[in-house]
Amino acid sequence: MMCDVIYLRREAGRVMAVSQPKQDKESDDCSLLPLVHDIIKCMDKDSQDVHQELAKLKTKIQEAREQISNMPGVDSSPLEQQHQLATLREQVRTKNQLLQKYKSLCMFDVPKAS
Repeated sequence: MMCDVIYLRREAGRVMAVSQPKQDKESDDCSLLPLVHDIIKCMDKDSQDVHQELAKLKTKIQEAREQISNMPGVDSSPLEQQHQLATLREQVRTKNQLLQKYKSLCMFDVPKAS
């Protein structure tokens, strides 16, 4: 199931909500703690599976790095992001003004249900 993920980002003293399409459940989980726990258990048991668990941890870290590099806005500078934000806010302001203008024209009479 695909849905949007909204996360907060602090930038220049402001907290901004950013929407990003959610990926599959498997690629979404970046928790390293269970893998570290498994590595510690293997070390306590003197198991030979430590190398296998370490390889899993290395793979998980690499996947997290790839996800971070694919995040939107990572390649943009803070100045470019601020410019884009200002442009989007101006578009919202203009659209709200147009909406208010059209509402005040009263061109559409909506009959009331009787």
